[in-house]
Parts: sequence; structure tokens; C-alpha cells
Amino acid sequence: MEDIRAPASLWRGARGLPQFRRLLELRAASQFGDGLFQAGLAGALLFNPDRAASPWAIAGAFTVLFLPYSVLGPFAGALLDRWDRRMVLVVANVARLVLVLGIAALLAAGAGDLPVLCTALIANGFTRFIASGLSAALPHVVPREQVVAMNALAIAVGAVAAFLGANFMLLPRWLVGTDDRGAASVIAAVAVPVAVALVLSVRFPARALGPDDTRRAIHGSALYAVTTGWVHGIRTVWARPTVAATLSGLAAHRMAFGINTLLVLVMVRHVGEHAVAGLGTTALFVAAAGAGSFLATVLTPAAVRRWGRYATANGALAAAAAIQLSAIGLYLPMLVLCGFLLGVAGQVVKLCADTAMQIDVDDALRGHVFAVQDSVFWMSFITAVAAAAAVIPPNGHAPSLVVAGTALYLLGLAAHAFIGRREPVRLQYEHGRY
Repeated sequence: MEDIRAPASLWRGARGLPQFRRLLELRAASQFGDGLFQAGLAGALLFNPDRAASPWAIAGAFTVLFLPYSVLGPFAGALLDRWDRRMVLVVANVARLVLVLGIAALLAAGAGDLPVLCTALIANGFTRFIASGLSAALPHVVPREQVVAMNALAIAVGAVAAFLGANFMLLPRWLVGTDDRGAASVIAAVAVPVAVALVLSVRFPARALGPDDTRRAIHGSALYAVTTGWVHGIRTVWARPTVAATLSGLAAHRMAFGINTLLVLVMVRHVGEHAVAGLGTTALFVAAAGAGSFLATVLTPAAVRRWGRYATANGALAAAAAIQLSAIGLYLPMLVLCGFLLGVAGQVVKLCADTAMQIDVDDALRGHVFAVQDSVFWMSFITAVAAAAAVIPPNGHAPSLVVAGTALYLLGLAAHAFIGRREPVRLQYEHGRY
């Protein structure tokens, strides 16, 4: 069992791990930029007097932004297990910087939604690629016995950074305006934290973040590694019940969170809050979920030490089902409170999933598996938003969708409880292929 320490001790422990501390700084800069970018883009497309957004338009925006990379991610994830992850982070941050500046230029020129979204989806793909790389690299800079604790610290720092970035967006939006010109200024500001992340990426020595060339590495051409990325990622997930189980629970959480997010967005827009106040209400819901995620990073290590990962994730999913049902009245303050509590429960499951992948999966396949997790994370969210958009009324008052969220949590609990008890599958390897 790992040595789980109090938060203050975690910070002291991090100071003794210079490479981990550097990775932590990189994660903070990257996720601050991501929070600012996502909130700025939401303001530009959903809360902009120059543009309009129906429930289907909202679902379409989420689909364009996150579905392409979610489908292609496990293929690209093979590159994280083949190329120097440090160089991957450098190149991805350079591409992200160029694309962010391009999106700001498009908004300033008053371009339509389609070119903005298409450019944003490419930028978002690089962002998700960076996130998977950071998670896959963590065991290289942290002793095995400290992975759970330091992963919790890394997730906490990232959540706080994303929260600060998302809320910082309100300042330039208030100063410059809520139209396309104001949106362009917010997106342009994203270039600053992205540039910082780029500089921090360059500071790592070559190969310091892996991958290891073990007997389980996928050999052959780069084309072979990429085109079979889904196969290797899915097989590895299936072979590790601890990973497959927690990903099932995480998928259920993300689908319920997608339903709740659409409910809040449609309800806020229905009452006419299209400017800073409306976006602020939406940001409050997201911030509440983020605050819950932060609390989970403090609670999860102690819970895992006491009950184990399996029981901890089961308990979180059971609690989430009860919390979701309590929002059936669809009062915005109650939805915000439930967002906070579900943020706690969902992040507990995600931390258990991260730990399973960092401890139970060979480093030569870890990038594949984290890319699969990222795909599950966003495809579940998008599927739920699209399904909810098909039935939600114009005013957003749909208690049946809250009940559907509760059912999803219960299904996730059943899947996690069943799969988590399965015996690991033994994979046969031949010349690096299986």
C-alpha cells in the first residue's frame, strides 16, 4: 500500500522531486491556457450577441470540438509510446500556439462559426494530446510508491489552473466586450500560457519522460503503430480489469455530466442571460464541478488507502446516483450544488482510473491507454449532449433527463462492480505484436 500523506506533506515531497515539479509547472500552464481557451470559445459561440445557439447548435459545437480527436486519439496515442514524449510535448505546444493565434484572427475578422470551430478542433486535439502525454509521463518522474499521491497532487494543480483560466476569461470579456472583438481578445490571451508551457517543455532532458523500450513495446513501422493504435489500446484496457472497470464508471459520469451541462446552458439562455451574467452563471456551474474535483484529489488518496481502489470507486458511483436524483427539481442553485458534489464523485473515479493506468499498465503501452481514456471521456460526454439535445424543450425544463443521469450512474456502478472482479487477461506477445 502506498504512503499517502497530508496535503502539506505532498508539497514537501514534490519539492524533493525536481522533474515532477517541472512537470507540475507544465501541467499548470497548459491547463490554465486550456481553461481560458474553452471558456473564451464558449463565450465566443454561445454567449455572443453577434451569434445565436440552439440546443442542437450547442451539441454541434461540442461534437465538432471534441469528437474528431476522440475518434483519432487512440491512433495518435501510439506516438506517445514510440517517440520521445518530451519532443511530442514541444511540437504539440508549438502547433497549439499557432492555432490559437489563428482562431483569434478569425474571430477578429468576423468569420463564421464553421472555420472557427474547425480550427478550434485541431487546437483542441493538440491540447488533449498534451494532456495524455503528461499523464503517461508521470511515473517517469515519481517513485512507484508515490504515484497515487503525486497523481492526486498533479490533478489538483491542473484543476485549479483550469478553473483560474476559465474565470480569468470574464475580465477581458468585461473590459473589451461580449462581441466578436471581445472574444478575439480573450482567445489571443491564451497564447501567453501556451508559450509558457512551450518553454517548460523544452526544459526537460531528452527521453526523460519516456517511453521505455520494453518487451511489450509495439515495434514495426510508425504507420503500423499508428494504424493499430486502437487495437493495442483496447486490448490493453480489456486485459486489465482495474482499468476497464474504472473507465466504465468514468464513461457513466461523463454522460451524466453532459446531460447536466446542456440543461444548465439551455436554462440560462432561456431566461435571456446572453452576456457576461449568463456566461458567469454557466461558469459558476463549471467552477462548482471543478471545486468538487479539487476536493476529490484531497480525499481520494486516503480513501484508497483505507478501502482500496475498487471499493472507493464503487462508493463514489453509488453516491453520484443519489446526488443526481436530488437535482430533479431543476433549480439552478441546486444544480450548481449537485455539480459540486458530482465533481467530487466523478473525480474520485477518474483518479482511480489514472492510478490503474499508471501502475497496472506497462510504460510501452501507457500512451495508448491514456489516449483511449481521453476518447472515452469525451465521446461519452458528446453522446449524452447530442441525445439530450434531441429531447430537451426550449426552456430546458426536463426532469426526465435528470432521471436518465441517475440511471447512467447506476449502470456505471453495475459495470464497475462486475468488471472489477474479473481476472486479468494474459496477452501473448510475438516480436512486439499481439
